[in-house]
Amino acid sequence: MSTTKNALIRYKVLDKCFRNTGRRYFIQDLIDECNNMLAEIDPETTGISLRQIREDISFMKRAEGWSIELGEFRVGKKMFYRYTDTNFSINNMPLNELEINQLRSAMDIVSQFKGMPQFEWVNELIPKLKQGISKDEKTTPIIEFDNNEFLMGIEHLGALYNAIFYKKVLKIVYQPFVDEKVQILIFHPYFLKQYNNRWFVFGYNSENGKFNWNLALDRIESIAEQIGRFQKNTEIDWATYFEDIIGVTKPMDAEQEKVVLEFYGITGKYIESKPLHGSQKSKRIDENILQVQLELIINYEFERVILSYADTVKVIKPKTLTNSIKKRIKSANALYQEN
Repeated sequence: MSTTKNALIRYKVLDKCFRNTGRRYFIQDLIDECNNMLAEIDPETTGISLRQIREDISFMKRAEGWSIELGEFRVGKKMFYRYTDTNFSINNMPLNELEINQLRSAMDIVSQFKGMPQFEWVNELIPKLKQGISKDEKTTPIIEFDNNEFLMGIEHLGALYNAIFYKKVLKIVYQPFVDEKVQILIFHPYFLKQYNNRWFVFGYNSENGKFNWNLALDRIESIAEQIGRFQKNTEIDWATYFEDIIGVTKPMDAEQEKVVLEFYGITGKYIESKPLHGSQKSKRIDENILQVQLELIINYEFERVILSYADTVKVIKPKTLTNSIKKRIKSANALYQEN
């Protein structure tokens, strides 16, 4: 394991300890926590010393680190450490010089895969990283990506990623859209997915025993690690899970259906160049009509996609989808009727 990677792991462990109000972490406790994490990742690790931990804390306090404000609380002859503001986390801070250098090194490696099969995502990732780590404030942006800077819940992304990577059980306080009552969930996270500029985490809900339970990050109020055995995913292959749907919602026991749509005018040309789904097969009825056939599970997100084309699309089959779209359009039309 590289020295830089080793250091970043230690900083993340220390950050977790410093913001934990439920336990007092003395210097030996900090050493033990770091050694335990390093041993999980690399059983051959020789561990770290008291001197190393003190150097790590000193770096985290400096401006080139994260300028942390660390309280030192004496109990007898020993001292325990905790952030003066326990809501603080280095995960919420801008990148520091160490992280920027690590990103640049990673970019050099990742760039070698550009153009190779299965690495098409690199073409988009590299410009994002380059623009994100630019430290010259005078530099004029030359590319803009689709994002929502006001999106709530994005601060949970790092904690959820780490929980998935290190197989940690979580206690999540969650506020559903359709229920005013806040839920407290014991959750085993497996997979993160972005759809329509929102993030969702999928995992095992210990209350109902479902392995594909999904939570919207913008509805999560808080996340805390929970002591317990991580429930391994034994049911779902995430590499193929989303192949038969659009979006993130997979209705229980739903099956794929054959869907036929007709798109009119310029919208048809747009759909030809940007297919709705991987199963799409298109044929021209005439110069003005493009017929599209899809094989997928019909869900809420798919209906919203159809409605987004409003007056330039017609559902041909199945009948249940035709009726559902008709009902939605009728409801929309009623909103504009004069009182």
